[in-house]
Amino acid sequence: MTLSRPTIWFIATTSLLVALLSYRFLALDLMQAFAGMEQHILNRKTAFLAHITASPIALVLGVLQFSSHLRRRRPRLHRLLGRLYALAILVGGVSGLIMAFGAIGGPVAGWGFGLLAVLWIGVTARAIRLAMQRRIADHRRWMMRSFALTFAAVTLRLYLPVFMASGVDYATASIYVAWLCWVPNLLIVEYVLRRETA
Repeated sequence: MTLSRPTIWFIATTSLLVALLSYRFLALDLMQAFAGMEQHILNRKTAFLAHITASPIALVLGVLQFSSHLRRRRPRLHRLLGRLYALAILVGGVSGLIMAFGAIGGPVAGWGFGLLAVLWIGVTARAIRLAMQRRIADHRRWMMRSFALTFAAVTLRLYLPVFMASGVDYATASIYVAWLCWVPNLLIVEYVLRRETA
């Protein structure tokens, strides 16, 4: 899958920014850092901490994995980072699924975030299995799908301000954002992949 240079820069820059901002809890109190997430912090603190720690790591490692220079010159490092990426997704996905059961936006938001978590783990597991089978072309296609789901962390943060600026509170916005943050990503990647093989 070939992306334009501006697209690559946009993905890399926004991924890094979101990942760094996610670690603001290291400098601030959890309640201050994640206003509106009090329900998760109080009732699912371990899952919440696991999610906000592991998911940003997956975001950064996912960007690095698409470096052709890294794949060609440092294949061992590429494989190591791939394993760390998968581990970060396992932790982020499982903790995200736990949090989905108590989604602030209710059942509709819960289903959106929950399905994202399950697909995130499943799609990544499929990509790793294909790499182990040396089916590299298929592995790369599934890794694109995996990163489309990882990139939901970015698109969620792009959609939320639009809803908030319209006067919609987080609980209501999350009903829509829980689906908008990942479904379009996956559809776009699927469209591009199918176009390339047509």
